[in-house]
Amino acid sequence: MSPVRVETETPDQRKPDKAPKRRIGTAIYGLFAVLVIGAGVFSAAQTAGGAELRSKLTLIAPAGAGGGWDTFTREQQQAMRSAGIVNNVTVVNVPGAAGTIGLGQFSTMQGESATLLATGTVMLGGIELNKSPVDLTDVRPLARLADDYDAIVVPADSPYQSIDDLVADWRQDPRAFPFAGGSIGSIDHLIMAQLAMEAGIDAGETTYIPTTSGGEALQSVFSDTSKAAISGYNEFADQIEAGRVRALAISAPERLEGIEIPTLLEQGYDVQMTNWRGMLAAPGTSDEDYEELLAIVTEMAQTEEWADALQRNRWDDTFMVGEEFEDFIAEEEEAVREILKGLDL
Repeated sequence: MSPVRVETETPDQRKPDKAPKRRIGTAIYGLFAVLVIGAGVFSAAQTAGGAELRSKLTLIAPAGAGGGWDTFTREQQQAMRSAGIVNNVTVVNVPGAAGTIGLGQFSTMQGESATLLATGTVMLGGIELNKSPVDLTDVRPLARLADDYDAIVVPADSPYQSIDDLVADWRQDPRAFPFAGGSIGSIDHLIMAQLAMEAGIDAGETTYIPTTSGGEALQSVFSDTSKAAISGYNEFADQIEAGRVRALAISAPERLEGIEIPTLLEQGYDVQMTNWRGMLAAPGTSDEDYEELLAIVTEMAQTEEWADALQRNRWDDTFMVGEEFEDFIAEEEEAVREILKGLDL
């Protein structure tokens, strides 16, 4: 299979070969931790139980401001504050390499139980593609909280009225059919690859244009640089409602309530992928602190404020903890690995 064609090279693609699992990774990412801690973002004393955890928490969004992880952590921040679950909740952004810069830094925060890190599908792809020396086994999975789904859109004046129309043209010449979406290995890229495989198209031959946001992906289709864009539904919702783009499909297992966009499944393509998001506890978190953190996120997930956040962001409530969550992560890691093999990345 030919290697995947990309229009531009992103920082995520320029990573060294995989190093030994822990020592080199800790040294490299430890540098980021020292820089951030030296800047006063974190307190090295964030380590003690019950009352202190409900006094102050730091939530790390491993991406820039305004993106999905940022929104996810800030909605939790608001819910915890409004419901009086935690007195002081701070959100810190640590962007880079599909979340693996934040993960690497977090893996050095031994026992700092008052800090949590957001995670999800994108991070799993980043771990694989960036040959990250750190993965989710180096921290403590806490809870899966919400899922959202990708939509595939084309400009309103596009000749494609259905996903079948798009696939028929795409199949004729994959190299001449550029898709715009998130970073290489992101959920957007993975869904495109799954759809290609289902349609009998060599995903590695398709030109994929990585972008930094759904808005940038939309600009790509509006400028005719790409023929279709794929990103989270929320990234496109305003433009869909305004009639500037046509949504051909959504990656959900069934139609979302109040959204008349057909799923890929109902259109005959066995493609469904959720952009799940959850939280991780720091390595070395004591069992006592872990149970208190679990109680905090459980209480948060039951608040009216969080229910409102789910509705406003059109997220599915997929609360999951314990062994069930750990088993889910293992299954997702394997699924991501298999799709990336199909892309020959």
